[in-house]
Amino acid sequence: MKVNLAALKILLTIVILIPTINLKVYGQDDDSFEEKEQQPIRSKTFSTGLYIGSYFPNKYTASLYDGYGFDFDGNRNIFENSWMYQKIRNQYGGGFGQPDIIAEELGVFPEDWSFSESDMPVNMRYKTSVAVGFAGRYSVDAKNAVVLNATAAIVTAAGNFTITTRPPSGSTQINNSIRTFEIRGKEQRLLMQAGYQRLLGEGESFNAFIEGGLHATLAKFDESEIQINDLRINLYESYYDPNGGYSFFTGSKPVGLGFGAFTGIGVNIRTTGKWMLQLLYNAQLENVRIGYNPKIKISQSAGLRAYYLLSKNN
Repeated sequence: MKVNLAALKILLTIVILIPTINLKVYGQDDDSFEEKEQQPIRSKTFSTGLYIGSYFPNKYTASLYDGYGFDFDGNRNIFENSWMYQKIRNQYGGGFGQPDIIAEELGVFPEDWSFSESDMPVNMRYKTSVAVGFAGRYSVDAKNAVVLNATAAIVTAAGNFTITTRPPSGSTQINNSIRTFEIRGKEQRLLMQAGYQRLLGEGESFNAFIEGGLHATLAKFDESEIQINDLRINLYESYYDPNGGYSFFTGSKPVGLGFGAFTGIGVNIRTTGKWMLQLLYNAQLENVRIGYNPKIKISQSAGLRAYYLLSKNN
């Protein structure tokens, strides 16, 4: 048994070493093989490439899209001044002598539906978003590098609200019906990172790595809308009816730049050409500077970086 275990250890060692030896030999000239084999890699390289992945934003600022909206000073509206109240009850719900389009969509008489503060969304969340962007990497030696990243994502917030309808006169239905509809919001985000990355282990083609540094998030409110059956309503859109004297205006779309930090782990894969791939997971301490009472919260992302070697200085 001792002989078999020793042979097995030798065999496993050979299997592990053969790919490493092949990778070393592949990239070296015959004339300088011995010289390069003895020298550690100290060359400085600059690589650039693309990133694609998934972005998991923290739900904290999703409340900006809950239908209340904000005034010209950026403060959250009360219910009576909220965007949803103005749109559902006034512009589309028969207020100020307007046609009751909401009743038409619900298939009820104008007096048989109601919308109150208890019907407002209460649990807005962001959906997972696709993120794409630029990735830059400056290697100071074989293990250490400076990374610069810029990633863009369209973030979607989603939730539900309700409208209560009463059964028509003469109906066998006794109780009111609570109907649920969708509310959505969109936000543009640009994620920027500058940090340090270190490769772990001694492998030349396959390494784990860790990274960390500064993180900045540029966020901009894009849109907010609700949908009642086939009726889609832009909550942000201003409205004025000169006949009825009814008007509805919104403030400017919020834009904010906040700073935080990021950390990450992943796997680095070197190819035989000029390409290098990295599979990674990042956690960001993000300060999204739009919404009400901005705070630093943790967001996450996971994806693939593909680097192409542009220059090499020995």
